[in-house]
Amino acid sequence: IHIKDMDIKITLPLLPLRDIVVFPSMVIPLFVGRDKSISALNEVMKKDKKIILVTQKNSEIDDPKKTDIFMYGCEGSILQLLKLPDGTVKVLVEGIKRVKILDFQDNEKFITCEYAHLKDITAKDDEDLFPLAATALRRLEKLTSINKKISSETINTIKQIKDPSQIADNIASHINATISEKQQIFETVDVKKRLNAIIKIMENETSIIGVEKRIRGRVKTQMEKTQREYYLNEQLKAIQK
Repeated sequence: IHIKDMDIKITLPLLPLRDIVVFPSMVIPLFVGRDKSISALNEVMKKDKKIILVTQKNSEIDDPKKTDIFMYGCEGSILQLLKLPDGTVKVLVEGIKRVKILDFQDNEKFITCEYAHLKDITAKDDEDLFPLAATALRRLEKLTSINKKISSETINTIKQIKDPSQIADNIASHINATISEKQQIFETVDVKKRLNAIIKIMENETSIIGVEKRIRGRVKTQMEKTQREYYLNEQLKAIQK
């Protein structure tokens, strides 16, 4: 990605995240316990409530350095902040825009970063995006009918979205994938490639669930057959006695 595809450099406090990738237009509660992270939140609450949300490569690291976080994150807006009795903070954040981290400064109180906004890549005459987004939605509905992990309200909300990039991000935030897979999807600024990657993950999960169901069915049938044979043998023994 060239600097021409990005906006001007901006500096904001950074919030390192464990085990979650926040996508643009995603609203999510986060529980924050680390001193530096709480200091960063306190700082942004005094100003415009904007903070950079970046996922850690390894969730077990308590004091992440530049090499411990991904270089692509999400500019977020704090919608609500609540201090809990145990000293942790619960925040409701909304993802706004993809960003690339250009510089990382740890000033002991909290981490700040210099960043630039990333722009989606779409071909000017790319008419494939809308059918592709519709395909992604159909795959999501099919997957949800099997695993029941996403509510019908969530599906209906995503159906109201008109922008293929936002549809991709909303689906990506709900699908079952590893953190590295989600981060890879997040970093895919080419919307067509992002939609294709999401469709592939959903198709894989659908086929895995199908295989698991078939195996469970075979195991159940085999167990029932074994039980029947056992009872028949016991009955024969009783008759012989």
